[in-house]
Order: sequence, then structure tokens, then C-alpha cells
Amino acid sequence: MAKTLEMSFSTVDGKTAKMSIDNPIEPVDVVALAAAMDAIVAANVFITSGGDLVGKLGARVIERNVEDVIIG
Repeated sequence: MAKTLEMSFSTVDGKTAKMSIDNPIEPVDVVALAAAMDAIVAANVFITSGGDLVGKLGARVIERNVEDVIIG
């Protein structure tokens, strides 16, 4: 079962940019996550199609289950 931490940021153009991290440490430390997202915005090192990141919108942990189906 694969888990991903997906962080959503607002951009200068009013769009949403997402950044994902595979296999996050759980449970997620909300205070540390908020501080990390603020640092990402402040560092201004990521280029997006919507312009610079200007704020954090939220985050979520996504769990994905994959089951192979054998045919024939």
C-alpha cells in the first residue's frame, strides 16, 4: 500500500501547484508540515506554470492500493 503526502500551494496567477512526497512519516506532524510549507514558499526556488508560490492551501495523505489481476 503506497502512501503519498501531497502539498497544495497557491501561485501568483491564482492557480494551485502541488508537490508530492512518497512514503511520508506517519502520523504527519502538522506543525512541522506547516513550517516546511512556509519555508518552501519563502525560499521561492520552485518554478510553476502559474508563477511563484505565494501561500499554502493544504495537504493530504493519499493511500493507493493496487491489485494485479491475472488474465489467462
